[in-house]
Amino acid sequence: MIAPPERSADRDAAIDAVLPHVPSDGWTETALRHAVGDQARMLFPGGAPDLVEAYVDLMDRRMASEAAPLLPDRSLTKRVRALIATRLALARDYKAAVRRAVLFLALPHNAPLAARCTARTVDAIWHAAGDTSADFSWYTKRAILAGVYSTTLLYWMNDTTSEEDALAFLDRRLADVGRIGKFRARFSTRRTAA
Repeated sequence: MIAPPERSADRDAAIDAVLPHVPSDGWTETALRHAVGDQARMLFPGGAPDLVEAYVDLMDRRMASEAAPLLPDRSLTKRVRALIATRLALARDYKAAVRRAVLFLALPHNAPLAARCTARTVDAIWHAAGDTSADFSWYTKRAILAGVYSTTLLYWMNDTTSEEDALAFLDRRLADVGRIGKFRARFSTRRTAA
């Protein structure tokens, strides 16, 4: 597991305070100073990258906490779906801030940060869903989920996409993954029989 960024109640409160400023100011020190004043630099000494990484981490933690009551007695796929649906619901009022975070992470010099954030998010989803794999499937599950989550997030960010449309898109991606797994199992069975 990739180590999380620094966590504190003050940093979490600062992220909540900065979110309304992000649509106009972006994920910048300016937005952070508008939200929390002079202590901005002390809370996020790494500047905008530190702020965005802390935001993604906070959303990961809130997703796992909020979705926890929805997860018992469901299949693994339905737990993953509930976690992603919760993640989108938590960001509903801050779609513009999410869009700005994705654009920030898409900058070439932020590629390592984007990879860390995505890896931690999919790991948080699998962990909260109860996945206990420790073999090669640990890596493949996370790689597949990274694609499913990323494409769903991009689809959800579109201004003309409703949350219901995004969840239907997610359901189709999860069904595709299920079909791949069934095909692979059939193929493996045929190979060993031959």
